[in-house]
Amino acid sequence: MFTIFRNSLSKSRGQILGWGLSLALLGAYLISFFDSFSGMEEQVQGIMESFPRELMAFFGDFGEIFTPQGYLSVEFFSYLPLILGIYAILVGSGLLASDEESGVLDLLLSQPISRTAFFLGRLLGFITATIAMLLIIWLSFAISLNWSNMDLSPIEMARPFLSLLGIVLLFGIAAILLSQLLPSRRLTAMIAGLLLVASFFITSLANIDPDLEQIARFSPLSYYQSGEAISGLNWEWLGGLFGFALLFALLAGWRFNRRDIRVGGEGTWGGSISFGTLTSRKTSR
Repeated sequence: MFTIFRNSLSKSRGQILGWGLSLALLGAYLISFFDSFSGMEEQVQGIMESFPRELMAFFGDFGEIFTPQGYLSVEFFSYLPLILGIYAILVGSGLLASDEESGVLDLLLSQPISRTAFFLGRLLGFITATIAMLLIIWLSFAISLNWSNMDLSPIEMARPFLSLLGIVLLFGIAAILLSQLLPSRRLTAMIAGLLLVASFFITSLANIDPDLEQIARFSPLSYYQSGEAISGLNWEWLGGLFGFALLFALLAGWRFNRRDIRVGGEGTWGGSISFGTLTSRKTSR
C-alpha cells in the first residue's frame, strides 16, 4: 500500500506545485491589496450598487466586504470550490479509471497486492496531495498577514481552508465512486462536473430566490462556509462534508473490490468493453 501511496503522491507533485503556487500567489496579492481597498469604501459601494442583485449572489455577502472575512469571501473563497472542485473531479475520475482504460491497472493488480491496499494507496495519495496543496495556499496567506492590516491569526486563517478541504474531498471522492459505476472516465468527469456546477448555481441563486431554498438544502455547497469560517466554524456542517466523503470512499472501495477490471479501453453500460478489448476478473486477496 505504501508503495502505491508514494507513487501516487510522486505523480501529483506537478499538480500540488502548479495549483498550490498559483493560488498562493493570488492569495498573497489579495491580502496585500486589502489595505488600499479598505480606504475606497465610498467608491466601491457606488460601484456595487450598479451591479444586478443576481450577479452579486455568486460572490457572497457584499455588505461585509470591508471586513477581512467578507473581503476574502468575495475576492477568493467564493469561487475556490468551483476551481478546486474541477481539479478534484479531474483527478478523482482518473485515479483508477485512467490506468484501467490504458491497460495498466490489470498489470498492477497482477502483482502481490490486494485490491483494498491498492485502492487505499491511491486514495491516500489523492487526499495527501490535496492537503499539501491547500497548505501551500494557507501558508502564503499566513505569511502575507504580517504585511497587512488584517487582524487575523494563522489559526483563524486556517478555518476557511478546512471547510474548503471538506468540499474538495467530497467532490473528488464522489468522482472516484462514479468512476466505479460508469463505463468511462470522461463520462464520470462530465457528470461530476455537472453536479458541481449545478450545486454552485443552486446554492448561489437560493440567496435571492426563496423557492430554491428547499432544493439548496441538498446542495453540498450550501454547507461550505467560505471566509465566514474565520469568525468560527460550524462543526456540524464540516463533519457532514467529511462524513459523506468517507461514505463515498467506503462505497468506492467496496465497488472496486467486486467489479470486473477491464484489460483496456472504455466500458459500456452492459459491462462489456468497447473497442474490442477484453475483461479480466481479479479476486480480492
